Amino acid sequence: MTVSIKVTYDEQGYVIVLGLIPPQNFKALEEACDRVISKTRAGIWPHRRTVGTQFPPFDNDNPDSWGVQHVMHPDLNEPAFARWYTSEGLRNVSRELLACEDDSQLQMELFNLLINPLEHDFALRWHRDDVRENATTAEEIQALASWSHGIQWNTALYKDSCLYIVPHSHKVPRTEAQRALSMTLEPPQNPMDMPGAIQVTLQPGETVFYNSNILHCAAYDSQQRRATLHATMGDVRGGSTRARNVLQHGLQWMKEDRFRNVLNEKGKRMLDSLIEMQNSVKGDVGYSLGN
Repeated sequence: MTVSIKVTYDEQGYVIVLGLIPPQNFKALEEACDRVISKTRAGIWPHRRTVGTQFPPFDNDNPDSWGVQHVMHPDLNEPAFARWYTSEGLRNVSRELLACEDDSQLQMELFNLLINPLEHDFALRWHRDDVRENATTAEEIQALASWSHGIQWNTALYKDSCLYIVPHSHKVPRTEAQRALSMTLEPPQNPMDMPGAIQVTLQPGETVFYNSNILHCAAYDSQQRRATLHATMGDVRGGSTRARNVLQHGLQWMKEDRFRNVLNEKGKRMLDSLIEMQNSVKGDVGYSLGN
């Protein structure tokens, strides 16, 4: 009997799915990535993830970049990204993993691009996306229990072995050994020293969906070409539980008509759900993690 992707995702905290980029769309996405990467490396596109800074807010102190932010932004004029984010294949998988009844419960969130730095190897420390490294065991348990209303994914355009995760860790607090290796702000010398860790390798066109509060880290090789579509999608039933983790990236531009006008009807409905969450949050949401 074939195990469903939902069962695997819930049990392991991640699942690899094939074929979410239709062959006829692969080249368009690849070319769009090439253009936004070139703009970012040339300093034309300022919204980027900079070497030396692991989490928001990102600064511009280093000219080398490990990510491109806001690839659906109308200033980039790359409609291929929004078309893919709102595509039927992605919506279907997202709906299944989130146990949504229909598309009306899907919430548009983040869409960024992970790339290889040119001058420096770079790494992210072991972390959970919305749980501080110094959280107590009780705080971890509480945070993990409330983190079921969103998914995150990486879709590789080229072979990608950057991600390391600890399967099952999205459901349980860290052991003492795991805590000792994830309390620091420094990335690990060897990610495989973490008890239970595995390295995730994606072939071109493969996608890993994962609970973003699973214990994970990443290592970027400046000599290995990388263009990996990195995005999240939410479930409106979560209310504002994901507000800090999503809105910390700065999404005011998504309220502009010129962005809305490039979306299909499904996309507009998903955007409306995001804007509703934005409007429900008062004051500064702050940042999930420290650098």
